[in-house]
Amino acid sequence: MTDTHIPAELADAVAATKGFMPVDEGQAIYTTALAARVGTWLEIGTYCGKSTQLLAHAARRVGSRLVTVDHHHGSEENQPGWEWHDTSMVDERTGRLDTLPTFRPVLDAYADVLSAVVADTTVVAGWWGSPVELLFLDGNHTEQTAQHDYRAFAKHLVPGGLLLVHDVFPDPADGGQAPWHVVQAALADGFEQVAQLGSLRVLQR
Repeated sequence: MTDTHIPAELADAVAATKGFMPVDEGQAIYTTALAARVGTWLEIGTYCGKSTQLLAHAARRVGSRLVTVDHHHGSEENQPGWEWHDTSMVDERTGRLDTLPTFRPVLDAYADVLSAVVADTTVVAGWWGSPVELLFLDGNHTEQTAQHDYRAFAKHLVPGGLLLVHDVFPDPADGGQAPWHVVQAALADGFEQVAQLGSLRVLQR
């Protein structure tokens, strides 16, 4: 695999998708995914599919398959009264945030390699049993949920598998601490950090 740059068409699609993902961190995710072993990749936290597109495009190139998990009602920061609340994604019938309709075009575009599970991670954890070659953790960043998602799904990473954790901020002044604590837990469990770019950490089992 020689060319790891994000194609212009993909870069434009990602840029047009709602969500937070710095360009350089997106490139790092894409490059890392292209180097991951072929198999099942798992993304926790879909939102509208910004990172999902990067992972799915890479999966298509190398012959992997991607599963993305999200209940699609947003995290705490997406709820009414919080900074990242987007009224355009509120379902008029229920009054709740619903990102699934916004994500649907991404799912359709990558239907050959991408599966979406619409559920809370606590539900999915109860039945997930597939070995995972790449795990991207970017879901709810409360301490309880972040630790749950790590414990529930990292155990399925095969030896040599890659763990990517987003929004990692060691300094509390820069952001929430839950993803940082996940990285510390992974290191204590024997994972090795192999790359770092901005708020992205890449570890290997």
